[in-house]
Amino acid sequence: MRIVGIRRPDRGTEVAQLSDDGREITVIASLDAFWADPAGHLAADTEGPTLAAAEVTLVPPVRPDARVICIGLNYLKHVAEGTFRDQELPEHPTLFARWTASLTVDGAEVPVPAGEDGLDWEGEVVAWVGAPLVDATPEQALAAVVGYSTFNDLTSRRAQKLTSQWILGKNGDRSGPLGPMVPADEVGDLRDGLRVVTRVNGEVVQDGRTDEMVYGVGDTLAHISRTFTLRPGDLLATGTPSGVGYARTPPWLLHPGDVVEVEVERLGRLRNTVVANDARHARADSH
Repeated sequence: MRIVGIRRPDRGTEVAQLSDDGREITVIASLDAFWADPAGHLAADTEGPTLAAAEVTLVPPVRPDARVICIGLNYLKHVAEGTFRDQELPEHPTLFARWTASLTVDGAEVPVPAGEDGLDWEGEVVAWVGAPLVDATPEQALAAVVGYSTFNDLTSRRAQKLTSQWILGKNGDRSGPLGPMVPADEVGDLRDGLRVVTRVNGEVVQDGRTDEMVYGVGDTLAHISRTFTLRPGDLLATGTPSGVGYARTPPWLLHPGDVVEVEVERLGRLRNTVVANDARHARADSH
């Protein structure tokens, strides 16, 4: 089962099931109704209308007020290739935030922001929270995960390094391509090791497994829940394996015309094209 968000004329965002061939979608519920009981909707028979995918616009099935929390430096080999290689591994994960406005979908064009030499790739997995979490144990937190998605945390490295906080470099327009959500019971435990592969113009640049993570999904969500309440629809981006572009000699970044793909075992593939900054201005002018 692959869960996506859709928009059609004169309606708000809805949640739908994408067919195996990607040609049809079957409406499940409105966005608010789905996240009021995500597990119930996934378990129920889908009774909404079935439409051609070409008749709707695909969007992330994300609530506007959802929190997108990201783990930085969560694979040891990735830590070793970057500027934090000589520092002791912290007891708690490094966390930063994305805004939902930065998210997009498979097939979307991603512009290079002004002042950047290019964008860097970070293929990873996102976990979707499906139940409220307050002061949760790791076991409770992991049980509350309703699904997982392929994700590309495309990064503006120059902006990221301007300050000690990473938010600016992690929130470029359309810089967070997000794949369909696959129910957790179809995915299994990330600790069993799902393969995460990133390709640039067909060449493999990252090849890791989720059992290499330092900070697990349950542990991290439980840690977060001790500070603020996690709600259905919140997302946790779990970090990227080694092989990012800025750490190479010479650095390798994505430029207009480059195609970047992230493929995660059991979750599917994301494919996005990088475009020039003028595409960003055109998009802004249309609103």
